[in-house]
Amino acid sequence: MKPYIKQIPAIHKLQKEKRFHDFISLNKLHEKKATEIVGKMVAEARELILTDRWTGPAPGNSSFTDEIFNMCQAYVNTHYAYRLRRVVNATGTILHTNLGRARLSEAAIEHMADVARHYSNLEYSIPKGSRGSRHDLVEDWINELTGAEASMVVNNNAAAVYLILNALAKEQEVIVSRGQLIEIGGSFRVSSIMEESGAILVEVGTTNKTHPYDYENAISGQTGMIMKVHSSNFKMIGFTEEVGREELARISRQNGLVFYEDLGSGVLTDFSDQNIGEEPVVRQVLEQGCDLVSFSGDKLLGGPQAGIIAGKKAWIDKLKKSQLARVLRVDKITLAALEATLLDYLKSSRDETAIPTVQSIRAEYSDLLPRAKDLQLLIRQSLPTAEADIIKVDSAIGGGTMPGVVRESPAVAVSFKTMQVSEAEELLRTHTPPVVARVQHNTLIFDVRTLDDSDLQIIAEALLLCK
Repeated sequence: MKPYIKQIPAIHKLQKEKRFHDFISLNKLHEKKATEIVGKMVAEARELILTDRWTGPAPGNSSFTDEIFNMCQAYVNTHYAYRLRRVVNATGTILHTNLGRARLSEAAIEHMADVARHYSNLEYSIPKGSRGSRHDLVEDWINELTGAEASMVVNNNAAAVYLILNALAKEQEVIVSRGQLIEIGGSFRVSSIMEESGAILVEVGTTNKTHPYDYENAISGQTGMIMKVHSSNFKMIGFTEEVGREELARISRQNGLVFYEDLGSGVLTDFSDQNIGEEPVVRQVLEQGCDLVSFSGDKLLGGPQAGIIAGKKAWIDKLKKSQLARVLRVDKITLAALEATLLDYLKSSRDETAIPTVQSIRAEYSDLLPRAKDLQLLIRQSLPTAEADIIKVDSAIGGGTMPGVVRESPAVAVSFKTMQVSEAEELLRTHTPPVVARVQHNTLIFDVRTLDDSDLQIIAEALLLCK
């Protein structure tokens, strides 16, 4: 045993140190937790000393004690830091699934905070002075925006698909075109969720072509639903054909079946007026004959994670009565954010919207160029040894939406003389807050379509690490 190992101070002695009490005060720790951390760091120091890996001061003096408390603080800083953190998204992918998808509007954030800070009327009817329903909080606004007879909200679109299939088609056949049996992120497959729900999948047509008679010939006494799945995360081109909504609605009505479409992303505003994709607007889909539609809240809608179901009242009422509706319901924070998002659609014009996702998608190259110039200037001031040039790039919508649709954007391309671009990318990614950019041709690309003004200074400060 090392001769000075016995000089490591006992825990009860370290508890009497001023630094121990400062450590508790600074980190707002319970004394028991602080003692546990000190014990852990002393044990770590002992192990390092015994294995000749200790590089700090020797035990037996105040410097060693200081080092132990430095280790304790470092442990708290890393182990008890928030794990869900702000990230600067310089990739240009607007709905970046790995980076949290849609950013919320300031109104949504403020409303969430207010509802979280206080009690709320989540399930209390103020006019009646009795129990209310959380379904009522946003239903009429969804109906107004989509033209639906009724609507409800669950915790995501996958949950909406599951609820609809389980409540309306359990142990019944559901007819789906083979070309629509998609898989989205996280290995979520329509066929798998249908099996889990208890519905019986009946595939019709071929991968690239499905005709009306494919559906008609597949209908049996066990059929309960025709399901259409919008290809929101892929695009099929070439020798293809699918059956339109009006025709599917006709077939469904004639045979007494539910006609349901999983829209995936779902939009309330028509982006095609700027030639941005061909995403069907929810209101138009319902007008074309769908009994039910479902779509996400945190994709093209620009709100919180949620699954929105809209359509005929008879079917929505049945969904609300399902025991799964309680399992899949959303909380007050989600409803607060969704309220604010829906109100923006109801009250604002296309050009006045405060929804960041919609703003980012609609922004033209010329709108974004001043921000790119500001970033270029900041980078040149922070890192004069690097080259920073404004280039044109294609920004993706992302989030499994608008496949193949890109928006031309200005970006700042930075190349380094003193280090490899991979080193610079890692330094920025591990900065606080992390900066995530694209690497392309030995340069770091900062696409300003997904940046706001507060991000620019953060990027400039992070680049100081690359000197």
